[in-house]
Amino acid sequence: MRLKLPEQLFRVSRSDPQGRVKIRPRQIYILPTRYGFIFGLLLLLLLIGSINYGNNLAFFLTFLLAGLGIVATLHTWRNLLGLELSAGTAEPVFAGQTAGFVIHLSNNRTGERPGIQLQLRDQPMVATDLDGNLRGSLKLHRDSGPRGVLPLGRLTVSTNYPLGLLRAWSYVEMDASCLVYPRPGSSRPPATHSNYHRSSGGDKGVGVDDFVGIRPYRPGDSPQHINWKAVASERGLQTKQFGGDRADRVWLDWDSMQGIGREERLSRICRGILDACDREQEFGLRIPGTEMPPGRGQNHRHHCLAALATYEGPE
Repeated sequence: MRLKLPEQLFRVSRSDPQGRVKIRPRQIYILPTRYGFIFGLLLLLLLIGSINYGNNLAFFLTFLLAGLGIVATLHTWRNLLGLELSAGTAEPVFAGQTAGFVIHLSNNRTGERPGIQLQLRDQPMVATDLDGNLRGSLKLHRDSGPRGVLPLGRLTVSTNYPLGLLRAWSYVEMDASCLVYPRPGSSRPPATHSNYHRSSGGDKGVGVDDFVGIRPYRPGDSPQHINWKAVASERGLQTKQFGGDRADRVWLDWDSMQGIGREERLSRICRGILDACDREQEFGLRIPGTEMPPGRGQNHRHHCLAALATYEGPE
């Protein structure tokens, strides 16, 4: 049974207003590794033998190795002292996927910092070497879980440099998070119906009136737009593109789905957004408290998915 200590007992390095974390002297813990304990036991046996036999050379070797251990302790501690960390931007993911957090490390002294290690709780450790006055980056991964905002959480910065006899570590908390979209459903909402409107911006290769070209088939393309002549001549699946002054528009409406729970509705709307993007359709979003006018593009896609991810309405 592991003893769990109160969180207040730990000295934690936290972000400043600029989002940086600097490790200070009183925030570093240091203890021997298992090799360090073996090394200490060896020193004890050498000391006992030296006293028993009164051998000067044995005394010299014992104190030489003890001095080496003391110097290694100082270097292990200094390898973390003054190290600066900051969090990069985490790309949004869908629920159930693995979120990736980029951590930037900055070495503000001329000496190098070998063997810097980062680890999130219950996740694999990653390591890097920092040269003098240079920066480096490491990527930490974490299971995303349900939709919403996923915080980075507490991470551990550690080092075993230079001999592996001691481990120095510090706890770090940064204001970093990753947006988790809902898991896409298996079917899109029934409100994904098409209608057409006048397009003042021109066709731009997307419309319903005039044929403008061929592009490779993408999953979700309408069978009516597939170039069946190319299929018959064994040229692969191709999709016809149309332009004109009318654009295809769909609405994804929360109220069109009755009798299903909140999370299932969000999953179906998420699937509808992805399908509309694949088909290059304009789409709008209506959920309680939020209405996004029809649009297209990656920014519109992100804003709609973010609204689903942070939705906190009742069941």
